[in-house]
Amino acid sequence: MELRRALPQDFRELLHCLKMRSKYAVLLVFVVGLVIIEKENNFISRVSDKLKQSPQALAEANGTEASPAPAENGSLASLRELDAAFSQLRSHLRNVTLQLAVDGDPGPRRHVLLMATTRTGSSFVGEFFNQQGSIFYLFEPLWHIERTVTFEPGGANAVGSALVYRDVLKQLLLCDLYILESFISPAPEGHLTPFMFRRGSSRSLCEEPVCTPSAKKVFEKYHCKNRRCGPLNITLAAEACRNKRHVALKTVRIRQLEFLQPLVEDPRLDVRIIQLVRDPRAVLASRMVAFSGKYETWKKWASEGEAPLREEEVQRLRGNCESIRLSAELGLRRPGWLRGRYMLVRYEDVARAPLQKAEEMYRFAGLPLTPQVEEWIGKNTQAPRDASGVYSTRKNSSEQFEKWRFSIPFKLAQVVQDACAPAMRLFGYKLASSPAALANRSFSLLEEAQPSWVT
Repeated sequence: MELRRALPQDFRELLHCLKMRSKYAVLLVFVVGLVIIEKENNFISRVSDKLKQSPQALAEANGTEASPAPAENGSLASLRELDAAFSQLRSHLRNVTLQLAVDGDPGPRRHVLLMATTRTGSSFVGEFFNQQGSIFYLFEPLWHIERTVTFEPGGANAVGSALVYRDVLKQLLLCDLYILESFISPAPEGHLTPFMFRRGSSRSLCEEPVCTPSAKKVFEKYHCKNRRCGPLNITLAAEACRNKRHVALKTVRIRQLEFLQPLVEDPRLDVRIIQLVRDPRAVLASRMVAFSGKYETWKKWASEGEAPLREEEVQRLRGNCESIRLSAELGLRRPGWLRGRYMLVRYEDVARAPLQKAEEMYRFAGLPLTPQVEEWIGKNTQAPRDASGVYSTRKNSSEQFEKWRFSIPFKLAQVVQDACAPAMRLFGYKLASSPAALANRSFSLLEEAQPSWVT
């Protein structure tokens, strides 16, 4: 009990010292914290060992008669109080570390995972982290795994693919980029490859020292955008990853949040998961343009209406919405392993207020928002209307995010509403009751975002 009462005073003295904001402040916090935590763990262990003894053994050791119930209950109460003090100290240490990061100290190494599905604006939101110079950002590295390893949808195969994706993600977040060599085709030679998917979407892979002099007669399908570089040297890329302060990764190939628990609990990682969602009606409208060949059945049914949609098409849509909903519900329930590490973001909120949402995401991740990120957001959210291609990250975002309302036939919107109603209710997307309501801009299809979406 004396140790528990002494902790707040010691901690106030520690906070006073931290005001110096020296570059060793974070190290000092963790060293002192670890010492205190170690002492408490030893004490808890000794108390636990004594509690495991029988009341008679305790009585004999103390030279008194056995009095089992009061002594045991009293010891358990003391143990609970000490455990509560230990949890409180850990919370204090975490809050101080986050505050130091906000005040300008880089803080501990963070690992940010942007989790989304295709056509939800994830490439655009991913740029918020790609533009921060201290972050090593990777764009869709799991694409290589999906192209190499074949899994049938549903059942055990879906679980198998999720486990493979998760294990690759873990290695990538730890800067072990060599894991990709087993999946890149053709296989890299001497750790060199000209076939890294969308290399140009990662600044870290297109700047020195990773950008080596270009090589003649070597064709890179996914080359860097603003400079010519030689084939990607995976060794140099891994070293660049380790030299950056933080790591961020964007993927549309992980949908089951529960499979990420081992990543969150890995002591080598400090993971923050941002799940990005979008109105499923807008997602379908966007996919019908971007992946036109895969949605011929939908387009024919919408325009001709001669044959009904195949049931498997509707079931696939429903399954996608349900997997997104189940992951979000898990995150919003705040299980112990996810507490403080999960954030739900709607693309529509990002499009309406990109800088504000970027600030919220950076604050959640415990990272400083730099002027470079702010400048990029300003330039790329007020682009001319004719500058926005299908895969472009330059958007006039406040005008673009509801454009789908005027292109999707109402009968398709109804199919989506029927299949995805539970997810739409969870995320605050309103149903349209008629073609007029769908096309009426004054009728908002979006409820206000909930504060509880940031855990």
